[in-house]
Amino acid sequence: MTVFNTKNNNYKNQFMFFGDRLNLSRFDEQKYAIFNKLTDQQLGFFWQPAEIDLTKDNKDFKILSQIQKHIFTSNLLYQTTVDSIQSRSLVLALTMHISLPELETCVDFWSAFEALHSLAYAHIIRNIYPNPTEEFNKIILTPEILDRAKKPIKYYDDFIEASKFYENKKITLSQLKEKLLLCIASINILEGVSFFASFACSFAFAEHGLMIGNASILSLIARDESIHLAITQNIL
Repeated sequence: MTVFNTKNNNYKNQFMFFGDRLNLSRFDEQKYAIFNKLTDQQLGFFWQPAEIDLTKDNKDFKILSQIQKHIFTSNLLYQTTVDSIQSRSLVLALTMHISLPELETCVDFWSAFEALHSLAYAHIIRNIYPNPTEEFNKIILTPEILDRAKKPIKYYDDFIEASKFYENKKITLSQLKEKLLLCIASINILEGVSFFASFACSFAFAEHGLMIGNASILSLIARDESIHLAITQNIL
């Protein structure tokens, strides 16, 4: 394996995955221009968490009932968990197998935006909770959150493990492709269903005039995730 393939590749003859290793990140010729378009859309949507004022949210949170606080906190900690998975796993699992520069760049920015979302959740937690570290520590100690996140973890881990088996010639390329397909399908469900179920919970507070800043941040994240969903749909 090399980080720069000196072979004169014709990218238009390559598959999205498992082709020749990449060399130049060139975009004069693209096999799938849709991925470059989706990269441009991501760049056009760049934002920063600190742009959103959470002063009212801090006041709102103090008057929530204990049940409301539990729902809000559990949902936020779940969102933190899955974006931690996404920002890391996209690069660890997918990038090393990508054979097209337009897809590689698209996934790189996708990963960066998932990291941005993690920063956004941290911004919310720091501005609402008197002891944010205590809240972050709850994630690993909460079986329900980990159980809800175990599916994307499983399919990422399965594909990464299968990649090692393939390198050691213990499985076939066909078997590795099957693991990739399951991984991409799992990501598609995470981006299109799981994330948006959690967003609906966040928006429900705003519909009652509560936690408006949080909902504003989540609306930006939802906009990003709609692009990420389009990426997985185009890969599939």
